[in-house]
Amino acid sequence: MFFFLSKILYIFTSPLFWLVIWAIWAYFTKNPKLKKRLWYSFFVVCFVLNNTYLANTAMWYWEIQPTPLVNLQKEPYEVGIVLTGITRYKKTPDDRTYFDTGADRLIHAIMLYRKGHIKKILITGGTISAFGKKYKSEAMRLAEVLEYAQIPKEDIIIEENARNTRENALFSKEILEKKFPKNTKYMVITSAFHLRRALGCFEKVGLNVTGFSAGVLTNDVTSPSIDFFLLSTRAIHLWEILIHEMIGYTVYKITKYS
Repeated sequence: MFFFLSKILYIFTSPLFWLVIWAIWAYFTKNPKLKKRLWYSFFVVCFVLNNTYLANTAMWYWEIQPTPLVNLQKEPYEVGIVLTGITRYKKTPDDRTYFDTGADRLIHAIMLYRKGHIKKILITGGTISAFGKKYKSEAMRLAEVLEYAQIPKEDIIIEENARNTRENALFSKEILEKKFPKNTKYMVITSAFHLRRALGCFEKVGLNVTGFSAGVLTNDVTSPSIDFFLLSTRAIHLWEILIHEMIGYTVYKITKYS
């Protein structure tokens, strides 16, 4: 039930959805003063949502910024836990993995493994489908990519049932507790905007974790320049991700999932 409700909530928290409602209201209202205010505020909000500088700055403050590799602990983590949600699975031909935003999660995991910062890689995530059609799990697809990158099979752990961040934590814990001592240190690898919620979930289930930001969406924040006047559809995409993630984080806190 929580899974389906989260998908419905995503629709109603989209900035584009509310802009459409706003425009319809402004168009059909009969009150001249209200109509004028609605259209004025509509264009102000459009400017804010499409402003590259404002969107980048807001997301930058929410993201957990990347950790310099030299600041990682000297002893390697037993497992790097990679959260999925970075591929397209409704795409043919179905003979390869199609990456979406966030591929750095896997690429950086490979880098951390090669550099000796993690000993094994756990991929957690099933197939998200509300209509019952069966696809190969995303964890399995990414595990195949790891094998292409010549990561030994014995160093790849697959969890392919989780549908959300809470289940990522719960199901990963079940696997890890069977393989490693209770206080083993793990590294959670996910997108910078999502790491705050992910760490809360993994800590809630009792795992000893450190976060590693991958899939960063922002540039470093600088003083306003010509960027302040640049409008871009990417900006509204950043706002949509940020709003959705902040709501998700709040809901997880309220429900005590994190």
